[in-house]
Amino acid sequence: MGFDGLRSRRAGWVAAVLVVVATVTATDASAGDRFDSRLDAIAAHGVLTVCSTGDYKPFSYRDSGGNWSGVDVDMAGDLAKQLGVKLRFHQSTWAGIGTDVGAKCDVGMGGVSITLARARTAFFTQPYLRDGKTPITRCENVDKYQTLQQIDQPGVRVIVNPGGTNEQFDTANLHKAAIVRYPDNNTIFDALLAGRADLMITDATETRYQAGQHPGQLCAVHPDQPFTFAQKAYLTPRGDVVFQQWVDQWLNIALNDGTFQRFSASALG
Repeated sequence: MGFDGLRSRRAGWVAAVLVVVATVTATDASAGDRFDSRLDAIAAHGVLTVCSTGDYKPFSYRDSGGNWSGVDVDMAGDLAKQLGVKLRFHQSTWAGIGTDVGAKCDVGMGGVSITLARARTAFFTQPYLRDGKTPITRCENVDKYQTLQQIDQPGVRVIVNPGGTNEQFDTANLHKAAIVRYPDNNTIFDALLAGRADLMITDATETRYQAGQHPGQLCAVHPDQPFTFAQKAYLTPRGDVVFQQWVDQWLNIALNDGTFQRFSASALG
């Protein structure tokens, strides 16, 4: 075979290989566009599933009839609207919400605090609220529970909902006081009012809200100067940068165009 024939055959081989590569690449790209990101899967399925605990007013509450309400419930509705899909909720727990995202739902919402432990299993969006742990007690006891030293004394009962950052804070900082684990976060403040505990340490946002719901009965203790620094954000599945970035941009717009303020004004001020 002459040089021209060999060159022609090689050119044919190269062309054939390029066709195969192009076909595989196009197929992979098509599959990737459809399946690599939850953003596309949600659009294809037409449903956004949101994990929330449903026991944390004013962010997320599920009543006995299964109806959801709260600031982050409204935000979830706007997120679904912007995606052009229906909204569905999955009731999660504080201990499990970090791992439920991606396995049982698309997003975690409902006053979720940013922690390094949760960041191991899921991505966080940008923060939308600054917060921190501070006490709430019956109003006549405000002066008694200003500091951790005052709180961490024998005979003091600190009530807490198990599984979340409140319990983690109490376990790490209280060694003499009695930690009263109370499983129903929806009625925990009723238990505090009834005298089943002396105080609760929770997010400053929640102390302000609950004090507003029980004026003259429950009082937030220095909510503007909490014991800790914390921020709240939304959870998205770990590894899905495309979806995380989309949700993050949606949140950025909502924080700056009045959407978040419209939903949160009455509850958060």
